[in-house]
Amino acid sequence: MNVLSISKSKYMAGLQCPKLLWTHYNAKDLIPPPSAATQAVFDQGHKVGDLAKQRFPGGLEVAWADDIAETVRRSKSLIKEGKPLFEASFMGDGVYARADILEPVGRGKWDLIEVKSTGEVKDVHIPDLAVQRYCYEAAGVPIRRCHLMHIDTKYVLKGRVDPKRLFACEDVTDKVADMLPEVAGHVGDMQKVIGQKVCPKIAIGPHCSDPYPCPLAGLCWVKVNARPCNVFSLYNLRGEKKWALYEQGIVENARIGDAIALSAAQQIQIAAERTRKLHVDKAAVRAFLARLRYPVQYLDFETFSTAIPLVQGTRPYQQVPFQFSLHTVAAASAKPRHTGWIWDGQGNPFAAMLDELRRCLPDGGTVVAYNMSFETGRLTDAAKACPTHRAWVASVIERMVDLLGPFRSFQVYHPDQHGSASIKAVLPALVGKDYSNLAISDGGMASQAYLTAMYAEVPEEQKRQTFEDLEAYCGQDTLGMADIVQALSRL
Repeated sequence: MNVLSISKSKYMAGLQCPKLLWTHYNAKDLIPPPSAATQAVFDQGHKVGDLAKQRFPGGLEVAWADDIAETVRRSKSLIKEGKPLFEASFMGDGVYARADILEPVGRGKWDLIEVKSTGEVKDVHIPDLAVQRYCYEAAGVPIRRCHLMHIDTKYVLKGRVDPKRLFACEDVTDKVADMLPEVAGHVGDMQKVIGQKVCPKIAIGPHCSDPYPCPLAGLCWVKVNARPCNVFSLYNLRGEKKWALYEQGIVENARIGDAIALSAAQQIQIAAERTRKLHVDKAAVRAFLARLRYPVQYLDFETFSTAIPLVQGTRPYQQVPFQFSLHTVAAASAKPRHTGWIWDGQGNPFAAMLDELRRCLPDGGTVVAYNMSFETGRLTDAAKACPTHRAWVASVIERMVDLLGPFRSFQVYHPDQHGSASIKAVLPALVGKDYSNLAISDGGMASQAYLTAMYAEVPEEQKRQTFEDLEAYCGQDTLGMADIVQALSRL
């Protein structure tokens, strides 16, 4: 493909950041391969696309050829058939694009249908469709209407997946038409960027994660953990420390003492970074600890969420529980006692979870979770699915306490948290434990590992090992909460 023929995906990258676009064409070795989590999203998108095609019986798939010119030739040949086309490829006015679905609508015109695995139309989808329409019409394929087909999150799985009910289709022709005049200018600008001998210098900013996480973050942001309205320390490629304020954009090179309105949390972070000392509001910590009543029970759920529902009676993207870990501390001097559960795929996971949790969870005492809204949400969902447990679930939620609280409000903050209040940042900073020695080290990995073990054809030994790894990971979260509370008591 000619270097100045910009693919749809590269066009979208160029809208996000010219540096990313230039790197794709001139230094692509710097772009890391997709992570396992990102690849899982791609794989899910392919499955969604395959289901969408079932809504167009008699459609023709344009086979991909290693040579793009050959794929375009095949597309031009098949378009003469006047049938729905899948993955048809065209080139026009410096753009190359593949259409998810082209539907014939008579008089030589076509409706363009873009399939997304999201639950709604998003702003980023409109330029995606606009550059496609620009390309196809330049290639002699007139487009009548533009549609965005996405997942209908109200769909409930009953029996086999029904592609007609799984998807919603929205006409976005007018929005695409409004953006269409801008495409030619963007393409021209991007062609100039690609042709530059030196990579453009682009300041870091909100575009680094919007609309998609940038794969160059490891190069541009050497050490950063930014959240909106947080101050963080940024180390550039030369190892020079700078201050940056992430609030309504980026203010670079801000120094302590500059005329910048800093929140109390931001001032705490700056002071901790300067002194490398732990910040503790002892009165607030004492008040938090006074809320805990023995037995103290540390609870954590793991869930999976898929665009295509896998469990009868569930909706797309519904959080389906497949695991919990529970560490119980009976008294101040007692050691944590662990129990846990992993769904075996039989029956209703909500009922199975509640039955086992009710058996394991002591009556009375405090139930502690980290970012409690997630756990209460899963309990509430389970109670809706199993009304006989509703009163018991309500009683559990009433005695829950959120361990995230002291860290989210910066009552306790260690500079090694780098602006983050997540347990993955707090545990090593406060206790000295981390997840580096675990085969599964975050929730996304846990979900994907479970789905692979349960829904892919894997050896029984691999499935058994996965369950052991899942138990170790989820157990680290709940034991880590107990360790954090002990650390707060010492403080």
